Amino acid sequence: MRTTLYAGVRNALICAAGVALPAASIAATAQTYPDRPLRFIVPFVPGGATDIMARTIAAKVNEAWRQPVVVDNRAGGGGAIAAVLAAKSPPDGYTWFIGTISTLATNVAAYRKLPYDPLRDFDPVTVTAITPFFIVVHPSVPAATLAELIAAAKARPGKINYGSSGVGGGAHLTVEYFKMTAGIDLFHIPYKGAAQITTELIGGQIQLAFSQPPSAVPHVRAGKLRALATTASKRVSALPEVPVMAEAGLPGFEANSWQGIVLPKGTPPARTAKILAEVRRILATPEMRERLATEGSEPGGMAPADFRRHMEREIAKWTKVVQATGLTID
Repeated sequence: MRTTLYAGVRNALICAAGVALPAASIAATAQTYPDRPLRFIVPFVPGGATDIMARTIAAKVNEAWRQPVVVDNRAGGGGAIAAVLAAKSPPDGYTWFIGTISTLATNVAAYRKLPYDPLRDFDPVTVTAITPFFIVVHPSVPAATLAELIAAAKARPGKINYGSSGVGGGAHLTVEYFKMTAGIDLFHIPYKGAAQITTELIGGQIQLAFSQPPSAVPHVRAGKLRALATTASKRVSALPEVPVMAEAGLPGFEANSWQGIVLPKGTPPARTAKILAEVRRILATPEMRERLATEGSEPGGMAPADFRRHMEREIAKWTKVVQATGLTID
């Protein structure tokens, strides 16, 4: 399978070049940080789980720090356009990037010529949330269980389609992992974000998706979608009736989405520490913990060094899946 990384990445590199501030300018504001608006770059369109998390944190930071936080959605290129823009931004603590399993792990595994390196170009801050997927289908799909879905896919190879947030992303590779494990073939339709996938799935334009709880749960409860299984290691309290993959017939299958905040490489450690402390404070609030639990997510908060090791493990895991499935992206 081959595809082409969006040409817009090149434009992002060109636009981002030359915006770095002199070191003296960064040092001059060290004692007053933050003394101007901050920018929070999101690699997907508004409405998805990553965007919702970014906007929630941005609002809390604004309240605590008394500085505006602009949420900047830069969709496209499997998240690479946003990642390049963030990586080339001044390392002064005023540009944050909410990366995901896609932009910080699976893109490394899937793209042969990725225009950035998450381990080289970013300073990790912390994971914000770890979230399983639900396998959800449109009600017209003749499958009430995962076993029935697998049987239907085997009977009609390539005829059941699914949507993901981009080629090589976390949802896409999780479905590839599922296809490999179940021995089935599904047809992939890539989109630019979770919100669009949900709309298309409810409308019947696509038949299946691996969706995160914030996108799936409300519509499953409303009867607009049907959940067949979750990729978590245990049942999710938001939909406790939905079995895990092992219970549904695929023992050993587990895959989680995740998101976390990183900064341009070289951000002053004192500013990184201040951002980490604030994000941890937000994640620890009863309001946030309750919301994440309702959505089926676990709050993050790990130390920067642990976050880096997490990225390294995820890159290694998904590289094996890419090699096994033969997926290559230029």
